[in-house]
Amino acid sequence: MAVPVAFFALFFAYPVTAIVGRGLKAEGDWQFGRIGEVLSRPDILDVLWFTTWQALASTALTLLIALPGAYVFARFDFPGKQVLRAVVTVPFVLPTVVVGTAFLALLGRGGLLDELWGVRLDTTVWAILLAHVFFNYAVVVRTVGGLWSQLDPRQEEAARVLGAGRFAAFRRVTLPALAPAVAAAALMVFLFTFTSFGVVQILGGPAYSTLEVEIYRQTAQLLDLPTAAVLTLVQFAAVGGILAVHAATVRRRERALKLVDPAQTSRRPRGVGQWALLGGVLLTALLLILLPLGVLVERSFDGPGGYGFGYYQALQSVGAGGSSTFLVPPLEAVGNSLRYALVATLIALVVGGLAAAALTRRAGRLVRGFDALLMLPLGVSAVTVGFGFLITLDEPPLDLRTSWILVPLAQALVGVPFVVRTMLPVLRAVDDRLREAAAVLGASPLRAWREVDLPLVRRAVLVAAGFAFAVSLGEFGATVFIARPDNPTLPVAVARLLGRSGELNYGQAMALSTILMLVCAVSLLLLERIRTDRSGEF
Repeated sequence: MAVPVAFFALFFAYPVTAIVGRGLKAEGDWQFGRIGEVLSRPDILDVLWFTTWQALASTALTLLIALPGAYVFARFDFPGKQVLRAVVTVPFVLPTVVVGTAFLALLGRGGLLDELWGVRLDTTVWAILLAHVFFNYAVVVRTVGGLWSQLDPRQEEAARVLGAGRFAAFRRVTLPALAPAVAAAALMVFLFTFTSFGVVQILGGPAYSTLEVEIYRQTAQLLDLPTAAVLTLVQFAAVGGILAVHAATVRRRERALKLVDPAQTSRRPRGVGQWALLGGVLLTALLLILLPLGVLVERSFDGPGGYGFGYYQALQSVGAGGSSTFLVPPLEAVGNSLRYALVATLIALVVGGLAAAALTRRAGRLVRGFDALLMLPLGVSAVTVGFGFLITLDEPPLDLRTSWILVPLAQALVGVPFVVRTMLPVLRAVDDRLREAAAVLGASPLRAWREVDLPLVRRAVLVAAGFAFAVSLGEFGATVFIARPDNPTLPVAVARLLGRSGELNYGQAMALSTILMLVCAVSLLLLERIRTDRSGEF
């Protein structure tokens, strides 16, 4: 636990505490009375209510739509499966401002829905909910499907032989085994939607505001740091309470599972029902994921003189069209993002892997509490973390404001929870008797982990690496404050282009977004091929 504790203390707890302290202090004294004043305001109460219920609705809708997809990817083998798995993960790394703009083109004035049926959904909660499902579909598919594909189907088949119906066998055998993974996926979806920023700001308009949007407004627009600090504390406390309840629930449902090679559980669909289920999942992916992505691609080629590569060519020069948005060609953001994401993934795997291994041992209340604390970076305002980095990491021995490593560190903060939540259910499902047998035969703890745990969790490690790499590519909230102007990342570059008026800037933003989608899809496709090639080594 030493490395994860030190990492989170230095790069999360210290910056967040510092920025909140500045907001609640006046002339050196703590002003805790401000908390009651802020929380008694009607406008703040409305923000709290909307933040909570839209997150619950988004989580329920995501589970309803994505769980069939998790089953299809876990149990069915069909042509194009690896490509489709990579495609459904692409939305998760897109900057929220780009996704908001794409859904606005679909659901807003003059959008596809308006042109076909004269219906507009922008400035409504339905646009927000659909965009949240678009973002988080892959979280459920990969987190739940990863464990589902390793469950031995013969256990459910045995229940069917003993007289249980299909639904009863699923409810009594498979669902309890999947409960930790489902709970982990629901937790991640809830945290992302609870702290939603770009989607709500673009699609919700002034009528809807989450805690994250309100913190940004109070900090950047109204310069009211005390109110922003109070809202950050509220968000921090709410997320901490949710994580504590979730950790207790998962512990009560944990048990050793019989895990098998995913290749043994995957087969071609049989019967009309299974083919219909596969068709429904493919149709969902087409309408929910491919259609918005298709809008982005189409706009990246739709220039003033017709379709072409004009916007892509403009990415190779500085100040194209009289713009001074960048100090370097925007295309350099691709290389920057890949380098930063690779370093962030390595950091996240080391820190998250050590944390997951420590949590597996269940060594007292301290370790169990640390399980919940690891998820807090997903629930704390990225605005707060970014400002905290700037005001705390500027003096020796942690003077990192001018160092390139600051960006991967911020990205790794978001990647570590994904590594832990992906690896932990599988690590805890490994039967302790296997480790004990290895110890009896003379294996050291390190060798027992290498020979017993690692072969069983190798797939989870690769999935965790894919998630960490994906979220590092798309991290925006904290990176926008610390990325240097001469080394922008892809999301920061897109945001800068969207923040400037002009058709050329908008087209370049769409072109960069398309490049980001392609980079992510290729990376995830390579990851899927490596995972598949090594699956026979179990």
